[in-house]
Amino acid sequence: MKKTIILLLAAIVLGGTVQAQKAGNEKLFKDSYIKKTMKMALDWQLEHPKHELYDWTNGAFYAGVFAAYETTGSKKIWKAMYEMGEANEWKPGPRLHHADDHVICQTYIDMYRVSGEEKMIEPFIATMDEFMKTPYKGDGIREKTWWWCDALFMAPPAFVKLGMTLDDDKYLKLSDELWEETYDLLWDKEHHLYARDMGYKWNEPGIEEKKEANGKKIFWSRGNGWVMGGLVRVLSELPKDYPNRDFYIQNYKEMAAKILSLQQEDGLWRSSLLDPESYPGGEASGSGFYCYALAWGINNGILDKATYLPAVEKAWVGLNGLIQPDGHVGWCQPIGADPRKNFEAESWEVYGTGAFLLAGSEVIKLD
Repeated sequence: MKKTIILLLAAIVLGGTVQAQKAGNEKLFKDSYIKKTMKMALDWQLEHPKHELYDWTNGAFYAGVFAAYETTGSKKIWKAMYEMGEANEWKPGPRLHHADDHVICQTYIDMYRVSGEEKMIEPFIATMDEFMKTPYKGDGIREKTWWWCDALFMAPPAFVKLGMTLDDDKYLKLSDELWEETYDLLWDKEHHLYARDMGYKWNEPGIEEKKEANGKKIFWSRGNGWVMGGLVRVLSELPKDYPNRDFYIQNYKEMAAKILSLQQEDGLWRSSLLDPESYPGGEASGSGFYCYALAWGINNGILDKATYLPAVEKAWVGLNGLIQPDGHVGWCQPIGADPRKNFEAESWEVYGTGAFLLAGSEVIKLD
């Protein structure tokens, strides 16, 4: 009860602040402006490629690209995705059990649903057949298949999308099993956040204690953003009567409430969720995924609109403030596993653009 009252009071205070802020930023919420800004960020990113096209970084980017295609209907965007798929021969990455190498297949499946071209999903089906008959071999440290929280954005949506597309629940059950393994390994029941991996959990035998400057646990913003993005992408696929759906709903709602409480005054989240003072700049990738995930929850009737809409609006204003004059999404933390990286207006990564595009694709649906 106390927690509910605190959240409601926070929402009321935030709501007043946001309405004042939004009054001077009405254009940011117009459909035409959202589409224009998404296209500008996307065009810049396509002109500045980075990493192998099947890489996890591009998997996250192209998830946003497909969302931009759905939002705008642009044939240019479809062409860019198709060229990516052809260049990859519609294959996942080379590592069989590694979640990062499956994320690009989310886009292949989404495109298959539009075009019906079998070549877009056949390599992933073959990979999954091999995955399911080949036991995962741990290395003594990483005994679980998905031992890092980022994995929950990378692989589960691809597995679930494939299962729903083929009407075969074996892929859904596999995703359930592996997600729950990761949950048991990394979920923090006190803070309702995921540790990045076992190296960031406290009180574990043989693990050196890591903490922030303020003495609190290290919870990485983008890592938890990956998880929230993964949750909504799984939930958007699962049937309402799916037996394990309530597990994902509960996990999502708990994370959403915690993330709401950690939003900063500029509408963004810091790279360290529990020690924002040590990392004063708003970070694009984590903030983009939170804006996307919370907006999705409102649009799908899972999150209370009165409580969460002010936070989403404030986040969207903040994210637009990260767009640089040339169109790139700045203030994006470089590749890493924790908050300990410096970044600035010129700092960009393809997944930062992907998160921004995903956010825009849901903000535009808000009433």
